[in-house]
Amino acid sequence: MGKGAETRERILDTAFRMAARDGLDGLSLGQLAAALGLSKSGLFAHFDSKQLLQIDLLRTAAEKFTAAVLLPAFRKPRGLPRLRAVFDGWLRWVADPSMPGGCLLHAAATELDDREGPVRDYLVATLRELNAAIAKAARLAVEEGHFRRGVDCEQFAFEMQAVLLAYNQHRRLFRDARSERRAREAFERLIRSSSVQH
Repeated sequence: MGKGAETRERILDTAFRMAARDGLDGLSLGQLAAALGLSKSGLFAHFDSKQLLQIDLLRTAAEKFTAAVLLPAFRKPRGLPRLRAVFDGWLRWVADPSMPGGCLLHAAATELDDREGPVRDYLVATLRELNAAIAKAARLAVEEGHFRRGVDCEQFAFEMQAVLLAYNQHRRLFRDARSERRAREAFERLIRSSSVQH
């Protein structure tokens, strides 16, 4: 990796931690440059605009999520074991102490939900891909005989994410010590309602 690429990675790493804490809009280019010991012009040599930096930060967050949650889960057998692994990995992701500001994708979804533009467009496309991956895993659970025929897999993905978003809020905002237990109970209820025994 060349010096320019190393500097770019260092910028993204520092900006990622700052944005996770302060939000995408709260990310100050002046503060970022100062934290890195760069001038603003040095920063703009790597990112032409704050908007492009924000998109790269969301791309970085998606790559980290994929590496930490999805790839390990996709090594599990198809169907229910894979869905459980995604759920468990997502719980760990939300609670990861290396992200003291929480999940940047979750924070950005709230921050950008009513704002048009390329940053929101990138986030929407990324989260739609995640939703499609969960729905596909649910369809595989039907094919493997873990879920009954006729399960609405898109609805399953919606409800699974609803549980995880509630877990995020209860753990991080409410600091509820029961949040993981509640999330696991809700997920098991969802599994039971979709299973062949139901």
